[in-house]
Amino acid sequence: MLYRKITERIEQYLSSNSGRMLVIDGARQIGKSYIIRHVGQKMFPNFIEINMEEDKLGERIFAEAKTTKDFYMSLSVVAGDKMKDRNNTLVFIDEIQAYGHLLTLVKFLMQENRFTYIASGSLLGITLKNTQSVPMGSLDVEHMYPMDFEEFLIANNVGATAIEAMRDNFKNNEGLSETIHNKMIDLFKKYLIVGGLPKAVDTFVNSRNIVEIRSVQNEIHDLYEVDCTKYEEEHNRRLKIRRIYEMLPSTLENKKKRMVIRNIENLNWKRTENYLEEFDYLISAGVALEVKAISKPSYPLIENSGKNLLKLYLNDVGILSSLYYRNNIKAIMDDIRSINLGSVYETVVAQELKAHGYNLYYYDNKKNGEVDFLIDDADNLTNIPIEVKSGKDYSIHSALTRFLSTDEYNVRKAYVLSNERNVYIKNGITYIPVYYVMFFENISNVTEAFID
Repeated sequence: MLYRKITERIEQYLSSNSGRMLVIDGARQIGKSYIIRHVGQKMFPNFIEINMEEDKLGERIFAEAKTTKDFYMSLSVVAGDKMKDRNNTLVFIDEIQAYGHLLTLVKFLMQENRFTYIASGSLLGITLKNTQSVPMGSLDVEHMYPMDFEEFLIANNVGATAIEAMRDNFKNNEGLSETIHNKMIDLFKKYLIVGGLPKAVDTFVNSRNIVEIRSVQNEIHDLYEVDCTKYEEEHNRRLKIRRIYEMLPSTLENKKKRMVIRNIENLNWKRTENYLEEFDYLISAGVALEVKAISKPSYPLIENSGKNLLKLYLNDVGILSSLYYRNNIKAIMDDIRSINLGSVYETVVAQELKAHGYNLYYYDNKKNGEVDFLIDDADNLTNIPIEVKSGKDYSIHSALTRFLSTDEYNVRKAYVLSNERNVYIKNGITYIPVYYVMFFENISNVTEAFID
């Protein structure tokens, strides 16, 4: 079984009586149902699973379940012999977004407290926006993402002791030995090829067959193209959403990596604001990661962000490398100088930061230039700029240098991520190996605080 960090969160919820239903939200094929099923069957003797997408396409038993009485009746039709009491019965509502009325019903199911519940959703953000009566006080929505690099390492038999030792090195600004560094870079490059979709990772672990891995990724990419317009009724909008999704790989190859608005419909007069709903649709579906532009950073970054100059990254670096390089792994594994891997490296960093709780921003200033990522620094009430380098010229970063020389930004630390082994600080910039991004966590260092 592939280890997922979210396991602990699910176990904690199922052991409590919070009065709120936990809903695991995220794109399709990232392992939501599998991990809920694994934990649920282990903790509850009576495990009931209902897939609402399948029900909607089939018998529609839950289609008219608008009251708790209706819901219990429908549930008894499919799992009557398993309906015991709350302590030993878990009801897993898979793909809950298929029926918007079930989201409205959550409050009353939790109040009656008849069973333990958990749910998953693939396009939950979209459904919540279109549901008039959503009892947000009765829902705990936890976002899930593809497997991050640490989970990928565990899948490849890198032990917890080794990972914790590397974490200590990161905290102490120390590099790894050359032997271990080479091993980590090798696995990191393989992660760029395989990505974090569990089926692709499992295929890699068991077969190492690039043709089979790419087949999995292509299948899921095609599924995402269909899925990302599933709940949009207007035909013209469906076409625009799909067009934007199809544009993402080529857009990331551009120097600025920003969405080129005129290319969506070949209309020069269109502006970003004409496509905000389409962008939000892809982001809510979990198939794209948004990175918002900041021209004058301050803490918190969300106060200065806007939708103009938006970047969109694919949610999985393996899908991106599959679209770029097909079955040829030399582009990534052999450091071919003629191939620019900048978009691949930026995608994996965006994927890691998002999975670790960060909202994503980048710095774009007409005077100073562009820095790849900005994240909030809660401990110092400022921001941390991050530059990602895929080549040997990792020490060349004029925009980052100008950013740090702007006193009003009050920056305390900055990072350059590259393939180089050595960790050192120069002119206020900490240079670290790119795989250390797995240790960036959006958690304050403050463990106890008292107010007098």
